[in-house]
Amino acid sequence: MSIAPETGTARRALLLENIHDDAAFALRDAGYEVERMTVALGEDDLIDKLRGVHLLGLRSNTQLTRRVLEQADALVAVGAFCIGTNQSDLQAATERGVAVFNAPFSNTRSVVELALSEIIALTRRLTDKSSDMHAGVWDKSAVGSHEVRGRRLGIVGYGNIGSQLSVVAEALGMSVLFFDTSDKLALGNARRCGTLEELLAEADVVTLHVDGRAGNSGLFGEEQFARMRPGSIFLNLSRGFVVDHLALRRHIESGHLAGAAVDVFPKEPKRPGEEFVSDLRGLRNVILTPHVGGSTEEAQQDIGNFVAGKLRDYAAGGNTSLSVNLPQVSLPRVPGTTRLLLLHTNTPGVLARVNSILADHGLNIEGQVLGTSGALGYVVTDVAALEGDEVVKVLGDLPETVRLWALA
Repeated sequence: MSIAPETGTARRALLLENIHDDAAFALRDAGYEVERMTVALGEDDLIDKLRGVHLLGLRSNTQLTRRVLEQADALVAVGAFCIGTNQSDLQAATERGVAVFNAPFSNTRSVVELALSEIIALTRRLTDKSSDMHAGVWDKSAVGSHEVRGRRLGIVGYGNIGSQLSVVAEALGMSVLFFDTSDKLALGNARRCGTLEELLAEADVVTLHVDGRAGNSGLFGEEQFARMRPGSIFLNLSRGFVVDHLALRRHIESGHLAGAAVDVFPKEPKRPGEEFVSDLRGLRNVILTPHVGGSTEEAQQDIGNFVAGKLRDYAAGGNTSLSVNLPQVSLPRVPGTTRLLLLHTNTPGVLARVNSILADHGLNIEGQVLGTSGALGYVVTDVAALEGDEVVKVLGDLPETVRLWALA
């Protein structure tokens, strides 16, 4: 199956959810017609919009389901212009040979800075002070207000964001402990906890930075809040579905927790102007933000350039470096050759069969690399310039072929 546009057919890209201008500029410079939308799309609207589209850019509110992918025959690659990829059905994308890319590092610093600012604001009870002042109440008191220096920060999830938060928090004089289900190197003076319960019993501030895997659903609920230290503070800047918000509300109202900051929610408005509904509205010393952890101009510009570059490089040369669902393959182009890109089921003998077919057609291999991951294999081959499409047809008819295309 060829995924390259037919000769004379425009290459098209669709960017949703107000993705940064730089992404559109990069794709237009690469020869794509770019359509941009500021909103997320529902399933039916997305199916309609994806007709004839080769590259799709989305963020966290557009759900790329199996049904959508099955009807997106022209789609080559998807860019999640954010950290998470749980909005996309990765299994369905893999089965159809659609590459998915994200931005695992680009907004790390922005999330870290938001977390730190909220930790300081909550520890000093600045939200209450500001609300009182706006209401005309002058309450010059130190009661309940603390420095962060010397306090214990518990980080749940020690990945890119959690580990960088660890370093910056130490620079402010905080003691850092962390819990992660994977083996992670402790940075600075951070101390690893053997269990989540150990961390909750010691930390003055608990902040979640876990990923969007299904196993994290309901990670933090009544039991975990009850184990936290009296007067401690809770933050969630990771995924909305990992926290029981009713349980959090009860522990705030009872005074067990001194405050909380939440940036992500189980159900979020799809577009500006839609009402935000949450069990956490109206609580004192609780900071609610509209999923803006990575929403700084610097982060969005970097994400726009990074993900658009991944989409462009994959469509132009088959480079899958940092793809979240395809085997990792990168091969420098050999001038004057045709590049064959074959995604196939990962079964023994495919590479030998491919090379035998090339030899039968008198084609010398100038460069080749194979990568496999799970049920999928990916071989990139540079051969002397092709005449006609006979080889492509033969390779495309192999029973193991998932997707095949040729690049001049």
